[in-house]
Amino acid sequence: MKYIPNIITSLNLASGFIAIVLATNGDLTGASWLILAAMFFDFCDGLSARMLKAYSDIGRELDSLADQVSFGVAPALILFKLIDNYSNPVWSASEGIQAGFPAILYHLVPVLMPVCAGLRLARFNIDTTQATVFKGLPTPANALAVISLVLAANYSSSGVLMSFETSPVLLSAYSLILSILMVTRIPLMSLKVKNLGTRGNEGRYLLMVLIIIAFAVLRIAAAPLIIPLYILVS
Repeated sequence: MKYIPNIITSLNLASGFIAIVLATNGDLTGASWLILAAMFFDFCDGLSARMLKAYSDIGRELDSLADQVSFGVAPALILFKLIDNYSNPVWSASEGIQAGFPAILYHLVPVLMPVCAGLRLARFNIDTTQATVFKGLPTPANALAVISLVLAANYSSSGVLMSFETSPVLLSAYSLILSILMVTRIPLMSLKVKNLGTRGNEGRYLLMVLIIIAFAVLRIAAAPLIIPLYILVS
């Protein structure tokens, strides 16, 4: 029984790897769904560890390694591929470097995301003050911010989202903002609940209500609003 949380964490890591493979092959929607599956496994491994009281040092380290792949590298690659799809090609095997400085810069910005995610996870592992309040954007929230944009643009008819998804400038800015948020010290509420009562969970219930209203009005196009609402409520 003590190995169950680590097995679930390994499923998180496997999902992240498959997401990278799909993103590399251009299937960004499929990659986004796999990252969502990784988020589900990330939730379940912590839940199972608490229920079974199966805590271990190796489980903690494995969790961070899995999160780095699934919520740092995979979403960064999705942004990189989006930018690459809608900007001038940077490299040609026959001609070498083709693009000018702006296009090269757009492609380099997503590199910051896995670096900042790694820093965020390393700091979290040694910071005992983040049990109830996070400092900086959690890596799963970073991943959700990326995949919600892809899935909402793919499954909705929103012209705004399509324009955003096809703009290298906006995508680069989005990637930069998310990367910076992960390494800031901005206090953000933890979504882990100890009870279902209203007292102490006011922010969590308010966030839930706002998300439900957003989806009721905008449907799937409201998905990219989840993380901004989370930051605002926090």
